Amino acid sequence: MSVPSFDDPNRYPTSVRLKQLQLQKLNRTLAALVDRPFYRRRLAPLTSAGLKLPLSDLSQLDQLPLLRKEELVPEQPGQPAKIFDLPSMHDYVRIHQTSGSRGWPMPVFDTADDWDWWIDCWQYVLDAAGVTERDVAMMAFSFGPFIGFWTANDALIRRGALVVPGGGLSSEARLKMILQHRCTVVCCTPTYALHLAGVAEGDGVDLAASDVRTVIVAGEPGGSLPAVRQRIESAFGATVVDHAGASEVGAWGFGDANGAGMHVIETEFIAERLVINDDDSWRKADDGETAELVLTNLGRLGGPVLRYRTGDLVRGIQNHDQACPFLWLDGGVLGRADDMLIVRGVNIFPSSIDTIVREIEPAGEYRVTVTRRESMDQLKVEIETSTERMDQIRTACRDRLAMRVDLVAAVPGSLPRFEAKAKRWVDRRTD
Repeated sequence: MSVPSFDDPNRYPTSVRLKQLQLQKLNRTLAALVDRPFYRRRLAPLTSAGLKLPLSDLSQLDQLPLLRKEELVPEQPGQPAKIFDLPSMHDYVRIHQTSGSRGWPMPVFDTADDWDWWIDCWQYVLDAAGVTERDVAMMAFSFGPFIGFWTANDALIRRGALVVPGGGLSSEARLKMILQHRCTVVCCTPTYALHLAGVAEGDGVDLAASDVRTVIVAGEPGGSLPAVRQRIESAFGATVVDHAGASEVGAWGFGDANGAGMHVIETEFIAERLVINDDDSWRKADDGETAELVLTNLGRLGGPVLRYRTGDLVRGIQNHDQACPFLWLDGGVLGRADDMLIVRGVNIFPSSIDTIVREIEPAGEYRVTVTRRESMDQLKVEIETSTERMDQIRTACRDRLAMRVDLVAAVPGSLPRFEAKAKRWVDRRTD
């Protein structure tokens, strides 16, 4: 199996054909969701006001409302995001979860066709990484409930590569398997790649002399950050290829070999770059202007998002690369428009921590400090509470956030008090 090039018109169509394809897929998506509960409520006022389906032009997408993550959150913990509203849960075959903003993870579902679509999207990432059926790939992630590299695993299998599952292993064991199986590709988060490099150095393993030639990173910023990228490439003696996606949206972007930025997979997503005001009014951003990325996915019919506010800040340039027709994001994802943090590949909202703490300790003050130790992000939560309640909070953080949080008992009255808006989060990762 050969790796497709940007010259393949079926995968990388001309700009004119791309717009036609997007409109066709958008109308297919609208037809699939117009009578389902979530979007029926959102679209009914528009169709009553004269919006006709199918749409005749992509510009009519502007008439649809923007969609926020908060609007997807179910009323009760454990229920799926509201867009996953097919008549029966038996229509779905996959369950994962994304971080919620109310202290509980939010389930996301995929049908068999949706899962195939995810794998289709990942083929573009594998194209960028130059992966063929001759590669051996180490999946250096936990295979937990977060989407992580689950779809990458299946995409690599479809491509014919030999896949080595590294879930549940120590870093030392993963290093041994990379060497033993002569892995040529490693898939992990950027911070774990740096951590693995540190473990290798400590154990006297020369990663740069191994067979690894490509490290595919995702889950957090880093693959498009020059300093982080250079450290990974130097340690592994390999090229870093960045990727971006989200559980509620799909695998939407891939980086280039020189790490200057990312492409949006516009055959599967409609990308808008909007400058959005506090009152939700907006305008389209100019080329090169920093704006929020808004995405409409075009193949996840079991749980589509229309004009979804990703919260990612980007600097987009159309027609930047003559070789690739897709929208170019200079520097990749530049930051966040909201207060979400990404810690070891897990999305953490301050409201999630606040919800957990206040359920168990309604009165005591607390402070959250984000630091970076040995290339891995760490959360430390200082709380004025009892030992018993501290244990309850620790268990709740582990169960709900699927990550270990360092909890420290604080002396009552020792933490700052706030008369105005509280500033309980301290980010010291750049200190």
